Amino acid sequence: MIVSGARHRLSTAVSRTLVVVCAGVVAASPSALFTGPAAWADPNGPGHVAGVHPATPPTDHCPHKSSTPPAVDASEVPRPGATTPRPLPVQIPPIGGPRLSSCGVIVADGMGHPPAKLTSASWLVADMGTGDILAAKDPHGRYRPASTIKVLLALVALDELDLNESVTVQKAEYETEGDSCGTGPRGRYTNRDMLTGLLMVSGNDCAMVVARQIGGVDAALSKMNDRARELGALDTRAASPSGLDAPGMSVSAYDLALIFRAAMRNATFREIIGKRQYRFPGYPARPEIPGDKDHPAYDMFTSNNLLVEGYPGMLGGKTGYTDDALKTYVGAARAGSRDVLIVQLYGLSTETSSYWTQAKDLFAWGGRAPSGASIGSLNAKQSDDQNDAAPSSTPASSTPRRTPVAGPAPAVADSHPGIFDNSLVLGLIAAIVVGGLGYAGIRTLSKQR
Repeated sequence: MIVSGARHRLSTAVSRTLVVVCAGVVAASPSALFTGPAAWADPNGPGHVAGVHPATPPTDHCPHKSSTPPAVDASEVPRPGATTPRPLPVQIPPIGGPRLSSCGVIVADGMGHPPAKLTSASWLVADMGTGDILAAKDPHGRYRPASTIKVLLALVALDELDLNESVTVQKAEYETEGDSCGTGPRGRYTNRDMLTGLLMVSGNDCAMVVARQIGGVDAALSKMNDRARELGALDTRAASPSGLDAPGMSVSAYDLALIFRAAMRNATFREIIGKRQYRFPGYPARPEIPGDKDHPAYDMFTSNNLLVEGYPGMLGGKTGYTDDALKTYVGAARAGSRDVLIVQLYGLSTETSSYWTQAKDLFAWGGRAPSGASIGSLNAKQSDDQNDAAPSSTPASSTPRRTPVAGPAPAVADSHPGIFDNSLVLGLIAAIVVGGLGYAGIRTLSKQR
């Protein structure tokens, strides 16, 4: 492509302007460019700085209203010949109530400020019994679910599978990447074993076996997404049965609360998700591997540390983590006079605030909520009779209408914006860039004449 001299000079001038601006910002605050979530790919935290916890990612400007945060690896690159799915439509007004249109922190009257040192970009606290949402941050923002999507897979499987039926495990399944239950060839398993391993230790091998049992990966994903829509979880798209990152994967804190609440109404799910320990079957030695020995049954312990440590009132929960999703969690515990349901998305543990500590703080905070506290509801669905008309959807590229929220939303105590979340800095950059564009354009036009 041939670029005219005028266009080349114009782009050069703009580039120089941007370089000068960015250099000045970095000189003024060298760490400013690394405070956002994109720098958090490693679970040890931003920049591996010992003793420093990342601030709660600012979301008031709705950075994930339609799409998930940028990927940090190639896990979501479509296969050759495939295309990246378009973002799901944004619902207007939002499912659950008008206050949930806010992307920042929203807290019911009488709740006070949220716990300090929360690292999740999005979180939600609700009364699981009534469905009242007590507080939330970016409740409809789109994030990756990681293994919490296995709750949705379990919902479908519980409807379709005989848990006492015997199943085999295929090579591609027991070699699936990521967390594993330790299945193997010629092992004697049941669907109950698979579902238990799926939920207790997040076994990706079990996820693939379950998916095959309900029709194969494509059929399983279709059923999972159909079930999400039935629940009103319209920010959700399952793109892999296990929660491994894949093109188009999406969930929101609101949706994950809906899904988990529905699952907890199933007695079998509630029993499995509340287990601390389970005897998981082994399998015989593999003759194709010289020297391999029998793999005996073993005691499987849940990955939900709150159950393992005996956190009072813990009912169950599901963990997740990938490089793109960061840490995710959904769970419920009896706190005060209510069963509190919490969701955490796109967060990290730190040296001063582990993800489990943050979860316990959210449970305890929700348990102290005054009677009648609410900012929205998990009972509201797109088809609710209480709405004269179902919420309309707008393409992800459109700018959604914002519903004003009475009173200022309380800010998280330890939050501070990164450079690109600071309106003053953005305004300064915009002014300099526009000025540079105009100046370069005038000089170019005068030289052409």
